[in-house]
Amino acid sequence: MAQAGVSANRLELLQIAEAVAREKSIDRQVVISAMEDAIQKAAKSRYGSENEIRAEVDPKTGEIRLARLLEVVEDVTMEATQISLKEARARNPAAQVGDFIAEELPPLDFGRVAAQNAKQVIVQKVRDAERERQYDEYKDRVGEIVNGIVKRVEYGNVIVDLGRAEAIVRRDETLPRENFRYGDRIRAYVYDVRREQRGPQIFLSRTHPEFMAKLFAQEVPEVYEGIVTIKSVARDPGSRAKIAVVSRDASIDPVGACVGMRGSRVQAVVNELQGEKIDIIQWSPDAATFIVNGLAPAEVVKVVLDEDAERIEVVVPDAQLSLAIGRKGQNVRLASQLTGWDIDIMTEASESERRQAEFAERSATFMEALDVDEVIAQLLASEGFSSVEEVAFVEPSEIASIEGFDENTAAEIQTRAREHLEKLEAELDAKRKALGVADALQEIPGVTTAMLVAFGEHNIRTVEDLGDCATDDLAGWSERKDKEKETIRHDGILDGFGLPRAQIEELILAARAKAGWIEEIVPVEEPVEGEDVADANTDIQEADTSGASAS
Repeated sequence: MAQAGVSANRLELLQIAEAVAREKSIDRQVVISAMEDAIQKAAKSRYGSENEIRAEVDPKTGEIRLARLLEVVEDVTMEATQISLKEARARNPAAQVGDFIAEELPPLDFGRVAAQNAKQVIVQKVRDAERERQYDEYKDRVGEIVNGIVKRVEYGNVIVDLGRAEAIVRRDETLPRENFRYGDRIRAYVYDVRREQRGPQIFLSRTHPEFMAKLFAQEVPEVYEGIVTIKSVARDPGSRAKIAVVSRDASIDPVGACVGMRGSRVQAVVNELQGEKIDIIQWSPDAATFIVNGLAPAEVVKVVLDEDAERIEVVVPDAQLSLAIGRKGQNVRLASQLTGWDIDIMTEASESERRQAEFAERSATFMEALDVDEVIAQLLASEGFSSVEEVAFVEPSEIASIEGFDENTAAEIQTRAREHLEKLEAELDAKRKALGVADALQEIPGVTTAMLVAFGEHNIRTVEDLGDCATDDLAGWSERKDKEKETIRHDGILDGFGLPRAQIEELILAARAKAGWIEEIVPVEEPVEGEDVADANTDIQEADTSGASAS
């Protein structure tokens, strides 16, 4: 290309630049600049690389001008690139030190090697410009659906021709049992665009949850217009998916809008996703309702939420257990991904067995700790008391109101409960000291002796040790494996103490403040509702006045 350009007349040179710019969808001036660079490189090899040579192609006439730049200096040390002030002023009386004088060079006759080098320079510059254009065009299109034609398939990765760029659908981003051949049309979701050494890489996906959301936006006008909002999507690509929708307009049913007349809208999405079954679910701001909806088609009898741990226990009829769990746990796994909650499913029978076991365990605890018979222990457990601490510190009237109890019985039971707790506290404190846990840890608000023992068993013995902990170390954390599609729970040191993450974070911050690593955080008191603002302003003014007099 370059060899033809440099040997062509001026008009042909501009025609070549125009053709290349049109073919590669880049600016014509970029091609002309590439030609100038190529001519400069060839001229340097002809006149010597130590020379500072500039080539210029006139964009209107195609005329090529070569010039050597000489810097004006007082004393010349490099004749190839410098000129004395005296000689420079002979050529240009206005020349000053630091200026450059252009010395015109004769036209250049390219040899075979120079022409080949010039061609490489032009090709590289044009390729770089094309890559930059592709990146600028697609970097803002992340999150869109694009259509393309399969160009080739390499080791399961599909290379897609988008018309003005190339993209890739990696093997793990295609649907199972989905085969593409050269020339097939493909629709996919742009989830990443990166600038890489070999040019911009446009990554497409057909398994991404947002791909399904965008397909519904194309098929359902209400979603496209924002009347119906897709809150979340969970997919087992190629098999099954759940999508949660909600409507801003009370007169529009979001599920019905997405299903369409006789299922026409959802069927269009299913066909694009190779028959992937889709459950469309009504979203609800109430977590329990949303989770019950998410487990459809299974029926739910009862739910028990643990909001701090974002965990929920769901009770279903015995006959509905397999339906709620789904094949290989698919239904409950997708519901968990959709709602963001960890879901435990149990049958009514197993839940009843668990309740009876818990009742028996609480009764046994009360019998041993309070030294009472089985009847009294069962009465306490059936009234909802779950621990000895509750019995010890509840209002005496609550125990006395139990059928068959009186005030004297209540007082005796509470006395025994407190004595048991004091004995237990002494045993734990002795164990804490044996583990070498410092007394200073006891001074941190919210830390109990049982927690100190747990700290000691995990080599946390000083305030500094506690301050050095991360929240996950104490509270534990959940990790969701993409491939296995399951959540793995990692236990924390304070598991079993029932502390929310926020309270555990406060413990760590208090330890860091006590260690002197950070300033102690003093909670700001909220103004009392109904307090006179004028009185508050007066207080501030008085404080300012006293401050001024003190200074």
